[in-house]
Amino acid sequence: MALTLRAVGGLTTREIADAFYVPEATMAQRISRAKRTLQGRRLDQPGDLAVVLRVLYLVYTAGHARRVDLAREAIRLARQLTLATEEPEARGLLALMLLNHARLPARLDPEGRIVTLDRQDRRLWDTREIAEGVRVLQSALAVRRLGRYQIEAAIAALHDDAASAEETDWPQIVAWYDDLVALTDDPVRQDPAAVLGRAVAVGHVHGAAVGLRETDRLREILGERHRWHAARGHLLELGGDLPAAARAYAEAARRATNVAERDHLVRQAASVGRRAREDPVSRRDPRSRARPTA
Repeated sequence: MALTLRAVGGLTTREIADAFYVPEATMAQRISRAKRTLQGRRLDQPGDLAVVLRVLYLVYTAGHARRVDLAREAIRLARQLTLATEEPEARGLLALMLLNHARLPARLDPEGRIVTLDRQDRRLWDTREIAEGVRVLQSALAVRRLGRYQIEAAIAALHDDAASAEETDWPQIVAWYDDLVALTDDPVRQDPAAVLGRAVAVGHVHGAAVGLRETDRLREILGERHRWHAARGHLLELGGDLPAAARAYAEAARRATNVAERDHLVRQAASVGRRAREDPVSRRDPRSRARPTA
């Protein structure tokens, strides 16, 4: 899978390492081993569909965050894949891509800076792409063989369906995350990204303190990753602990490998720190709204 991302998707070793939550040196070794394993073997048989789906998912993720051309190519290939298989997860993946890609026009401001989801101009979202994504998702869910891409698409659909950030159906999102983490025996180690996403959603429903306790379970796995610190910053801001939130955002910025994400986190840290200095004793309701990630 890693070698395919490197050789076919054109991702850097660092990008692949970030996707798999491992150090860059570890991923470089894995790619080298994969090359040795495949040496002399013919690649003329159908591949494992689960691996193909995962590769397309990671190619799209890299494209959504950094390279629009990769995102479009991943969507094109996902469309082709739905014509070659009846597997509902293939349709779930296509739906997920469409529902996320529909928000892309609003994700960056004219200066190329990240705009968080709650601040995006939802009039810029591609409503036709959203409608197509929902139709594809509904056809996949009708098979009643639930998988991770269908669940992630359902979560994306709930975000797309909200007319404003305040109207986001966070309880339903938590319910879908519950289904997502239930897919693996040890979600903390096997699917830490899902557990982290659930922690943020739980913070919106049950209060920031509850969400922060959920993130504690991931410290060993994700403590070196900027996403963990960014999620902590979001939850701390949600709960009103602005000085701690500013420190968490700053630490996330220090660890970020993508320039746009790093700059966004630097701005978040500065903004929250400024608010903390202006009103150092402020403590908002734990369930009040902060700024979720893009």
